Amino acid sequence: METRKLGNTDLDLTPVGFGTWAIGGGEWGMGWGPQAKKDSIESILEGLQAGINWIDTAHAYGFGLSEEVVGKAVKEWGQPVILATKCGVLPDENNFPRRFASRETIIEEVEGSLRRLQVDAIDLYQLHWPEPDENVEEAWQTLLDLKQQGKILWPGVSNYSPSQLARAAALGPISSLQPRYSMLNHQIEEEGQMDWCRENNCGIVCYSPMESGLLTGKVNREWIDSLPENDWRRHKPDHPVAALLHPPKLEPFLQLVEQLKTIAEPSGHTVSQLAVAWALRRPEVTSAIVGARRKGQIAETVRAAEWSLGQAELDAVTAALDTFSQDTA
Repeated sequence: METRKLGNTDLDLTPVGFGTWAIGGGEWGMGWGPQAKKDSIESILEGLQAGINWIDTAHAYGFGLSEEVVGKAVKEWGQPVILATKCGVLPDENNFPRRFASRETIIEEVEGSLRRLQVDAIDLYQLHWPEPDENVEEAWQTLLDLKQQGKILWPGVSNYSPSQLARAAALGPISSLQPRYSMLNHQIEEEGQMDWCRENNCGIVCYSPMESGLLTGKVNREWIDSLPENDWRRHKPDHPVAALLHPPKLEPFLQLVEQLKTIAEPSGHTVSQLAVAWALRRPEVTSAIVGARRKGQIAETVRAAEWSLGQAELDAVTAALDTFSQDTA
């Protein structure tokens, strides 16, 4: 698989990265239901065998569980893998995520991540959320200091606005931004993050190009009904992604999925491959993060890295999305 250089770093990433949100299990506030460690490790190894050279995780994903599993899988793999993780989301008294980053908490988090990942230095260490906003400068300076100390190789951020990017960059260069970006979420195009990254040599590694599993082509009413009770997509109908699985957006969304199938299938592709290839069409995007929970999932999706969408396909996607927008306005 080809690689792309990430912003101002010396990291060459494959266009698809392995995302591990879902393998954090179901016992935390944003979990995806029960998850066996054996399935998690097998899916990671399959992704590496398919040519993926980097894994994205976070302390928040199961509050350490995902990082532990990644550490075990990479040790079993026995070859170099680029590891990215995130700090700035802590468990509250109910094991639900609480966004908070300060110098003190980051220093504590990075030590835990190093231990769980079983590495001496983290390749890409990212601030998960810019919260609280008044700590943006303090948090970013802490990452710059960790880089000087050799505990992280490159510092990045996630979910930052253009103004927050500029505030952090005033202290030192930002290597990467990890934003949500998909056919159904163009926020970084509209709000200016994509322009900022292009102008400041900051790489973009986007998450949820398949809208947390909704743009796989497999979603129907039976699939929705089968979601575990502790899957966040089931119990958070106010979330912009999960809202697609509930009226009034459900029916238009199911119609959109059918339209996307008609665009992908003539060339022998799937809706998931279409979604990932769409995100990768922009030169500002270094890599798209794709999750998998079981063996057999990532090997199919990774083929999106080799699919350069033609203009007719792009126009058809735009038309389908326009119809969906009108139906859900």
